[in-house]
Amino acid sequence: MRDQKKAEETAVQRFQLIAPLLTEGIDSGKAKQLREQICETSGLSERTIRRYLSQYQENGFEGLRPKGKSKQNKGTGIPSHLLEQAILLRREAPSRSVAQIIQILEWEGLAAPGQLKRSTLQEKLAEKGYSSHQMRLYSQSGVAARRFQKRYRNQLWQSDIKYGPYLPIGPNGTRKQVYLVAIIDDASRFVLHGGFYPTLDARIVEDSFRVAVQKYGVPGAVYFDNGKQYRTKWMARTCSKLGTRLIYAKPYAAESKGKIERFNRVVDSFLGEVALEKPTTLERLNELFQVWLSECYQTKPHSALGEKTSPESAFRNDRKALRFIDPDSLANAFLHCESRKVDKSGCISFMDQKYEVGLASIGRRVDIVYDPSDLDELTIEYEGVSPWKARKLEIGEKAGKRPGLPSHLQTAEASSSRLLKAAEQKHQERQLEQNPAVTFRAVWKEESGNV
Repeated sequence: MRDQKKAEETAVQRFQLIAPLLTEGIDSGKAKQLREQICETSGLSERTIRRYLSQYQENGFEGLRPKGKSKQNKGTGIPSHLLEQAILLRREAPSRSVAQIIQILEWEGLAAPGQLKRSTLQEKLAEKGYSSHQMRLYSQSGVAARRFQKRYRNQLWQSDIKYGPYLPIGPNGTRKQVYLVAIIDDASRFVLHGGFYPTLDARIVEDSFRVAVQKYGVPGAVYFDNGKQYRTKWMARTCSKLGTRLIYAKPYAAESKGKIERFNRVVDSFLGEVALEKPTTLERLNELFQVWLSECYQTKPHSALGEKTSPESAFRNDRKALRFIDPDSLANAFLHCESRKVDKSGCISFMDQKYEVGLASIGRRVDIVYDPSDLDELTIEYEGVSPWKARKLEIGEKAGKRPGLPSHLQTAEASSSRLLKAAEQKHQERQLEQNPAVTFRAVWKEESGNV
């Protein structure tokens, strides 16, 4: 049975693989072309891609989780010398598919027929950084960017982070830089969410994306900056559970994010006005930004939309229905997952807090599923056991009585030492083996007259 966390990561990879085929209104010819491109990129067969697509259409994201395998089939890896040869073959010709690499290794007699599985080799090459997609990042030459625009709202969102002003919000009033995260709709240029944050990490992207989804529904695809704040496991997991295709801009290709880059230049006028206003708190800065955003951008005619069409009117008047999901599914999509080892007191340390997991889990490495906005309670998962809740450890004024160990962890009573008994038995056997040898030497000396 596969580990739950590994199964979810596999489902995320499979969804992002088939995401282009889920685009609404795609014709059969275009679908066939996309399938061929996906097969060439991933090294998978068209039959496998069709199977993933069918599983997703029937059971959604959960249908993409790999089925459990028996332990007898587990642990069949690829010998290191074969993996080195596979990497060398990929480096020689980055366009070689995984199937071709396996064929060459078999023809050369380095691998037995059927020894290498295509999916396993593909996974190992990706882990080492030699997937066909990763290799193309270094071989493709730059090309001129072509303008594009989606037809309907929420077909594609773009997002980026812009450095903001310095505010006296640090310790002892020291000035600290803040950062603007904005998410814009491709078709209408409507800003779905924008706000300044005090830190530059993945949490500000998560908060912005969550607010935008809650207010305006789920997008068909998102086009994000290549920065580490966007390229996270959390982002891939969340988009896959929402049914959203995740696309990253190529490094050093600002022209591919034209709409959000254009909006960032418009924001420069706001920053010029803020320098005159001199807000002293982050809350006041965001209040001023929301006023400016509404009155100076959202409701003003946009040159790309027409003389009298504003981003807000373009978004509101779009006949494309918004897709919302229920609160529980939305909360589940934005959960995080990490691993911790349970200490000898049945607790884990997480986010500078102690949580009671249970004495039965002492020494185990468990998965922690949590909502970053609510850390009062965590969900604990362990393979083969139903998930359970863990709360913060409460420490009172007096030390409480230490709870008893479970029966399977208690010391078993023994009337004697099994080690010493076994050693004594082994010693006696050794003596019996040595005694005949000593007696034989004595007899041999006597007969030869050497006594």
